[in-house]
Amino acid sequence: MSAAPPPDGGLTGLEALGLSPKELVLAEALQMEYDALSRLKQDQSGSETPAPPRPPPRRRPAEGPLWIRPLPHPARRLPDPPGSPSVHPGPPGGPPRPRDVNLFTPEVDPPKVGPSKADPPKLGLNYDNINDSLSRLNGGRQGSRGRKTNGDQSGKPVARSKTLPPQVPPRTYVPVAPSNRGQRRVSADPVSLGSRTNGFGYELFQVSEERDEEVAAFCHMLDVLRSADPHSGRIRNRGFVWAGSVEGEELQQALGVSVRVTVNSRHFREPLTFTCDGSSTVDLLIYQTLCYAQDDLDVDVDDYLLKVCGQDEFLLNSQTLAGLEYVQTCLKFDWDVRLCLTKSMSINTELSRTKEDDETLSTMNHSILLQERPIRQTVTREALTLLLDTFHNEAESFLLSEAELPLHVERLVQSVKALCCSLASVETPDVTAALSQLPACPCRLQPRVLKDASVLAVRENREKVVEKLTAAILDLVELYCNTFNANFQPLASNRGCSAPLQEAGLVNNVLAFNVHAAHRIPITWAASYEGFFLSCSLTHGGAELCAPQHTSKQAVSKYLFHLVVWDQRVCFPVQINQLPRESQLTVTLHASSLPPPAGSEEKSRPRRSIEALGWVTMPLFNFRHILTCGRKLLGLWPSAPGRTGNARTSSPNFSQPDSVILQVDFPTSAFEVRFTTPPPAEFCPQYDFSRLDAISQIKLQEVLHKKAVFWLTLEDRLLLWEKKAFCQSESSALPLVLVSSPCWQWSCLPEIYALLRQWACPPHLDALGLLHATFPDQELRRTAVQWMDSITDSELLDFLPQLVQALKYECYLDSALVRFLLRRAIGDVRIAHYLFWLLKDNLQDSQFAARYQLLLAALLCCVGLGLREEFDRQCWLVSVLAQVAHKVRDASPSSRQCVLKEGLEEMKQFFSVNSSCRLPLNPALLVKGINIQSCSFFNSNAVPLKLSFQNLDPLGDNINVIFKSGDDLRQDMLTLQVIRIMNKIWIQEGLDMRMVIFRCFSTGRGRGMVEMIPQADTLRKIQVEHGVTGSFKDRPLADWLQKHNPTDEQYDKAVENFIYSCAGCCVATYILGICDRHNDNIMLKSSGHMFHIDFGKFLGHAQMFGNIKRDRAPFVFTSDMAYVINGGDKPSSRFHDFVDLCCEAYNLIRRHTHLFLNLLGLMLSCGIPELSDLDDLKYVYDALRPQESEADATMYFTRLIESSLGSVATRLNFFIHSLAQMKFSSEDRPSLSFAPRVHTAHSGGGGLLRSLYVCRHLRTGKGYVFMVKVEREGQQEALLLQRSFEEFQELHSKLRLMFPSNKLPSFPSRLVIGRSRGEAAADKRRDELNGYVWHLIHAAPEVAQCDLVYTFFHPLPRDERPGHTASKPGTELGEVKLSISYKKEKLFIMVMHIRGLQPLQDGSDPDPYVKLYLLPDPMKTSKRKTRAARRTCNPTYNQMLVYERLPRGDLDQRVIHLRVLGDGPFWESSVLGEAFIPLRGLVPGGHWVDWHPLGGADSAH
Repeated sequence: MSAAPPPDGGLTGLEALGLSPKELVLAEALQMEYDALSRLKQDQSGSETPAPPRPPPRRRPAEGPLWIRPLPHPARRLPDPPGSPSVHPGPPGGPPRPRDVNLFTPEVDPPKVGPSKADPPKLGLNYDNINDSLSRLNGGRQGSRGRKTNGDQSGKPVARSKTLPPQVPPRTYVPVAPSNRGQRRVSADPVSLGSRTNGFGYELFQVSEERDEEVAAFCHMLDVLRSADPHSGRIRNRGFVWAGSVEGEELQQALGVSVRVTVNSRHFREPLTFTCDGSSTVDLLIYQTLCYAQDDLDVDVDDYLLKVCGQDEFLLNSQTLAGLEYVQTCLKFDWDVRLCLTKSMSINTELSRTKEDDETLSTMNHSILLQERPIRQTVTREALTLLLDTFHNEAESFLLSEAELPLHVERLVQSVKALCCSLASVETPDVTAALSQLPACPCRLQPRVLKDASVLAVRENREKVVEKLTAAILDLVELYCNTFNANFQPLASNRGCSAPLQEAGLVNNVLAFNVHAAHRIPITWAASYEGFFLSCSLTHGGAELCAPQHTSKQAVSKYLFHLVVWDQRVCFPVQINQLPRESQLTVTLHASSLPPPAGSEEKSRPRRSIEALGWVTMPLFNFRHILTCGRKLLGLWPSAPGRTGNARTSSPNFSQPDSVILQVDFPTSAFEVRFTTPPPAEFCPQYDFSRLDAISQIKLQEVLHKKAVFWLTLEDRLLLWEKKAFCQSESSALPLVLVSSPCWQWSCLPEIYALLRQWACPPHLDALGLLHATFPDQELRRTAVQWMDSITDSELLDFLPQLVQALKYECYLDSALVRFLLRRAIGDVRIAHYLFWLLKDNLQDSQFAARYQLLLAALLCCVGLGLREEFDRQCWLVSVLAQVAHKVRDASPSSRQCVLKEGLEEMKQFFSVNSSCRLPLNPALLVKGINIQSCSFFNSNAVPLKLSFQNLDPLGDNINVIFKSGDDLRQDMLTLQVIRIMNKIWIQEGLDMRMVIFRCFSTGRGRGMVEMIPQADTLRKIQVEHGVTGSFKDRPLADWLQKHNPTDEQYDKAVENFIYSCAGCCVATYILGICDRHNDNIMLKSSGHMFHIDFGKFLGHAQMFGNIKRDRAPFVFTSDMAYVINGGDKPSSRFHDFVDLCCEAYNLIRRHTHLFLNLLGLMLSCGIPELSDLDDLKYVYDALRPQESEADATMYFTRLIESSLGSVATRLNFFIHSLAQMKFSSEDRPSLSFAPRVHTAHSGGGGLLRSLYVCRHLRTGKGYVFMVKVEREGQQEALLLQRSFEEFQELHSKLRLMFPSNKLPSFPSRLVIGRSRGEAAADKRRDELNGYVWHLIHAAPEVAQCDLVYTFFHPLPRDERPGHTASKPGTELGEVKLSISYKKEKLFIMVMHIRGLQPLQDGSDPDPYVKLYLLPDPMKTSKRKTRAARRTCNPTYNQMLVYERLPRGDLDQRVIHLRVLGDGPFWESSVLGEAFIPLRGLVPGGHWVDWHPLGGADSAH
């Protein structure tokens, strides 16, 4: 918490100094005591031993060298871009937007330490006197490490001698114009500020913005990258959101389709409608429109653009209509293509980059608020000034002390402790050694200290102690500044010297370093653990290069702070020339837990467990490929158990202020060891796969079918690397071969790079597998990105989340992948938009937050001011919505709507400041306000908000979205992304599964937006129309579709959409293991498209009800879905189509197993709990079964369909969920599930019902329907209606909800003794129903004339057509579908489906099965048969029957004798049909799939 700012705007909180309250009080107390002691000694000894007179204070000449000097970059000081105030505008009456607290401006930030009216005079520091005193210091220091004085200095005065530490003046700055842009950037080369040094050879402190060499080099790269895409680019900097495009088969399918296009424009009054071919280009459509609207045909088409109505996205004139995603969506849902013609010059281009953007140098300080960059945890320069001044005073007092030595030692040690505490609580061995020459004091009892205090009675000995202590502190300050990238640093005079280079491949020394100590050990660890030790391991791509090395076990020590000291050398049995360039050192801190206290029940535990407490990973070669050297401070990340699949950052943990810090000393030498990339080898063998022997081919194929690197065994890797020359024709095998490389050291890289250069260039999607953490090699990743460079912008958006995650696996900040993404973002607003939100979402990952902050800053630097301001508006919008959602969720259920409306009033304030804003969900959705009256919320746990935004486009409808706060949408986002990719694969293969793809985007942890699909209801809402038990009935879905699609054509189209989309959902949800499937997260559009929502459980992580797994079926496929597909309760030929669709779609996805494993594998480190290790990835691998043939996969998925259809648990789960969600309301008017709308006594031009008569019954597949003759007043002809007994029963149950039972006639009992399908039972029910309807129309008027009765007896579309008679395709006895293939002397016969079988003599359906013989077969030894299907005339089998050892020469003489039999009692089977299929013409490798007619049989078996 920081203190409130004073009225003048300055910061006076302790955070401004980087000190805790305790440390500041200690420093002030020591300063006060020192001043009092000095005055006392001067009073006592002023007349006896006068001190040498000091020269009067003098001011520093203006032309002299400055102790603190800003970096001289006047040419790089550019004025602020317009519209970038330091205080962002806020809504009227609301809180102002916060200031960029990370930027220092003189007007707002006065010096934080200095004299003020409110402070005591002693805290005002005279910096001129201090500089003057420092200028009189003599003696020199030879470098930053050797601290020997020049010559004999014994005759110098004691005051301000060479043994005293330097004091630090405040930061010197020149007032400049207000700016919220980064001020300066240090180049990668050291900067020398001046020749004036103090007595120790140090320039005091240097103001250094972005002083990190890697960041400075990264900014230089951004300058070069941006210069390649200037603002003058006509296409790549239009500032438009271009419409998405499609490629390949999806484009080809729509080229010949007629597209109905409506074009609006303010240039003509009425919209123009065209019917165009899908191959027509946009510019042709513009030309035709202008020809109709204008008389002048001499127009320049390039002056106009077409925009999608309702969205702010524009069509490229060179695109074809069929190649647009928007047109494809309209074709899928039978929507009109609505476009708007506008002039290019009149379009708002505020998102485009400007000349000022190009001239602004790259910096990491653009829009720091958008980066969510935290306040730096480093100590401020002013705080360090105060502490060093205190230490200087205490050291001087210690030198001058003649008495009370213990008191001065205590005060000196306290000042050192305060300094070390501010410098990350690190006590270096030099500080420890210097303090050990002082006697023990209460604040420091360990380690060994000087026992003979009389030694310090000699002033020269005290000077030596202070000199060593000063040198140690200066070293610590320099180490701290280098580690934490502070904005100041002590600069050695010889800093600019460069060391010679030596190639790493020629260095034979083993890797070794010294581990000194672990600092900032929590005090609780000392009481909970013992035996602290370090485990050090070398890895490359996650694989260990050698066995881990361990230190000795040590206890917690108490010096100035709690720490564990090892001071031990760690030596690896690996030479430096054997280290790969991307080698990483991982150090893990372990400790043994202490036994429980006496009397505890667990004290008899046999062994103490060893726990991992923290870890840190660092690269051995830096971004310039130089081997690390010198002293390093490494912050440990806390160990998190059970997160083995997450990537580990190579950055130390300095984001947490209390992280344990490890001190490691790497050896230094006279030269720098550099790893240079070797060239590829000149020769790399390549052979055809067929040259391998048969056994090797089989073994190699089995390994290649594993499709992913995660499950390769050691034997697999040895085989792949040995046979790598035979695999080069298989592009997808490259990751498998490369991961099998035995080593990646410098001497092995030429062979690997030659293999990489010679390999068949894989498709860009296959290159994703080379971006995983397993492949850290920079050249390999650069090649993979180069292969992906041909990807289109639309395709790139499909895989952008994975590429953003792959940034975690890059060893350094600058990489080919970073450049690729930034280059694409510069040229496309849509990519920049989604890249911004993906990077911002990953800021929540503490391990990689520092890297993503820099990458986000780089993106903001590249896109220009206009897009930065747009992102700022979007973040503001999301922040307001998150606050509203939080208030609504915390409110009581009864007051939530009021709280929602009150909270959304802030949105009006937002839009009063911002005229428009794009939604994070889609940059083409441009809104100008919100319709508060249309907003509501959902009654789920997170209480999502249903929001209705006003479209900025007057031709567009309101934009409805769902905003969620409290739910992690990253899993939903990933699931929908994978389903979208599946759908594109199906379309590219010529199979359109009619999938509903909607957008879902996470805007931060626990919040995000979801697109709402119009004209869709949940299955629960549809099923409850048939009562509480609607989930157990078969007709709800079919009746709902019939209600919304009254004509035959509409209904048939809806059923077709249902069949395809249901099959796609079954395949997708099974592969991804989507669980928690109830009838509230499955939806159905009125057009028949089914889709799933809410993917909170996936990859087999089922929802549990206690110890019971709620998701029992492989996927959701219930009998009411089958009822829609079959057109009734019996299997039909359409069910065969459904099964074939499922199996075909499943096999198409299996062909791309490696793609989906790569996609999900790259997301292992994204932080999704249910995708965190290889076991989760193994679920998808097992579901896809890549090692099986397509025939085996077809049989497997057929069994899954049967299992899901027969699962009672799914429908029971639906029923339980419906009960839990059901809310009764007296205002709801009962309606009939099969009636599309409500009718009254005056509907349809008729009058009151005059007579009702059930005249006859008709037999259907399920039972009987009754023909009702209806006569109404005012109508001359009677109507004949078809109503089933179940529909009469529904009518009666709904009437009972409206009227008491005594006003209603009694309804016939549903129970019928005997066979319910018999003619006698139907006649009996007809008579009972006649009695019921007679009493109904003669009941009380409020009953007889109610809307429910007139709705029931109003004609439906089915009543206007004659009774449907199912036609059976093929011959009268039906047809059988077979898949026949022959290979390797084996005949494979898959019995797939049978359609059109005849019922048995008693009218019931048979239990058919298939029996095969391979003729000639006199001994009947070739008999094969399938299982029996139950009660169906259209069975599905998908069962494989195999004949082995069948020579090719015998094949032409063989004939398949197929018989279809009905399974009867006592082994009596009736022959339902048979067929003879000759195999003449079937060749090895051939594959027949066809329907075969069934003929009659002479005898029964």
